[in-house]
Amino acid sequence: MYYVPDGTKVCGFYECQECGTRFLALQIAPSIVCPYCGEEVDLEIGPDEEMPEIKETAMLLGVVEGDEVEKMDSLLSLAVTGGDFGWI
Repeated sequence: MYYVPDGTKVCGFYECQECGTRFLALQIAPSIVCPYCGEEVDLEIGPDEEMPEIKETAMLLGVVEGDEVEKMDSLLSLAVTGGDFGWI
């Protein structure tokens, strides 16, 4: 699968408020850092650098369970693959 590993039975369906990307993630929380536009914290900062602010812009739209995980993953990946659905 594209967003989550094969055999996943429960995952979160998220939409980023900044970039508008919809995606699946293994973690289920009210909000998470967007993997596409979010900045990950670099813990190896120097003394003159400021700690970047972590923004959790991806909001949980719903929890996907069971066989729906594979279907949702396939549908969401169509946008990324350019609509080439011959592999499904």
